[in-house]
Amino acid sequence: MRKITIAILALIVVAMLIPAGFSGEANSVVITYGETTHANSEYKSIVDNFFKTQSNVDLNGADSKIITADQVNKISGGITGKSYNSNQILSSALVDLNDNDNLEVSVDKSKITTVTGDMYISALKSAGITKGHVYVTSPVKATGESALAGIMNSYEEATDVKIPENVKQAAADEIVTEAQIVNKSGVDADKLADLVDDVKKEVSKDNVTDRSSIVNIINNYVQTNNINITNNDIENLADSIQQVQNVQGDVNYYKDQVGNIIGNSTAGGFSLDSLFDMITSFFNGI
Repeated sequence: MRKITIAILALIVVAMLIPAGFSGEANSVVITYGETTHANSEYKSIVDNFFKTQSNVDLNGADSKIITADQVNKISGGITGKSYNSNQILSSALVDLNDNDNLEVSVDKSKITTVTGDMYISALKSAGITKGHVYVTSPVKATGESALAGIMNSYEEATDVKIPENVKQAAADEIVTEAQIVNKSGVDADKLADLVDDVKKEVSKDNVTDRSSIVNIINNYVQTNNINITNNDIENLADSIQQVQNVQGDVNYYKDQVGNIIGNSTAGGFSLDSLFDMITSFFNGI
């Protein structure tokens, strides 16, 4: 009788420890729909089907948000000079923080024509994002540039931590610059993303902030890897990488804030695994 009483008390304590409304995937899966896609039921169905088949996530349990043209323009408008309207925001993304050992991006290559998974990974790392699985698609062919705004918004929603605006701007500038080079020069997108990633690592390791030094580093990697881009492309990449380097203080601050949240098995920082281990140990000791 005494053992049963203790067991009941233990379960009551456990119930008190679990946050109200808690579920194993609370806020850990977030979908951001481009507003054009969300407004069209056929488009939304196409996007949802991709997410279902690729992620094996129950979309009914996911949070969702709509990314508007205004939000995209706020991040990328000053970079490209291009302004999107509400009929042009098609790219959509799903972020799953349950899969958080490393950062992985799966891109629907049949619909996303320019930005590759490696390009997204490089830009997201520039924003301090290093974990989670991201899925990107569109109902019709799109470059994929506008999806970055939605992805970063998804991370903010999932972790309840804001990414500094200058960090968002630097990440957006990186991906837009790469997309422009790919579209103009025809260089392999993943090779370019690898080059940018390598340059960023060297610049970060040696804390290089001087633009001319960054240009020299890019030139070395371009020649070593036999990548055919113009001097103007190199100059633009240098501007972008310098911007990324200049916001590292804010990136590190963001990473410190979000690190413990994404590091846990749920976005809310509450680990069911450790809880059940505790319960098992308790009952084994009764």
